[in-house]
Amino acid sequence: MVEPIFDYQFRLILIGDSTVGKSSLLKYFTDGKFAEVSDPTVGVDFFARLIEVKDGTRIKLQLWDTAGQERFRSITKSYYRNSVGALLVYDICNRTSFDNIPAWMLEAKRHIEPHRPVFALVGCKLDLIRVGAAREISEEEVKAFADKHNIFSIETSARTGLNVEEAFAAITQEVYNRIQSGEYKLEDGWDGIKTGFTRPSGFDFNLVEAEPAKSTCC
Repeated sequence: MVEPIFDYQFRLILIGDSTVGKSSLLKYFTDGKFAEVSDPTVGVDFFARLIEVKDGTRIKLQLWDTAGQERFRSITKSYYRNSVGALLVYDICNRTSFDNIPAWMLEAKRHIEPHRPVFALVGCKLDLIRVGAAREISEEEVKAFADKHNIFSIETSARTGLNVEEAFAAITQEVYNRIQSGEYKLEDGWDGIKTGFTRPSGFDFNLVEAEPAKSTCC
């Protein structure tokens, strides 16, 4: 008997300014723990994890963590093209990081075309607000931006794990919904969405739930 290890593979990219919390968000999602010390990403890091959408379909997520610094843009742009979704990440205690989100969104659209990516607006470092740090972006501003662009938004904390799972589950579900509706179709030469592969009976599903991060640089 043969069973699927995963039914689809989705390629997602995390974009946003440097130090907003992209790597910490991914670390918690893939390892279940917060990195107390996190060096800035150099180039691109790769993570992977299997999750299930609402109907039980298994999805393998290829997750690409990009450097926010300008000097790495020529590297990270090549990773946009084969992505089906992008998490637009900002620091809720850093006004500039939110003000730069439209530029990140425009860049993603330009490089992912002709495909139409799924976006999710993700605020990081919510735990700092709860210990007295100043919120520089109001919930009303976030909602207004999300409503204008018709995208999902959520605030998270990689330190406590609050809403981390929900952020990735939401964007994954939306990609899957677009496959089900026929808006997205599998295409040769595009890695944004791929079909899965099968496993022999008795294969341990947990063995492929996560893969170690890989780093790509210049």
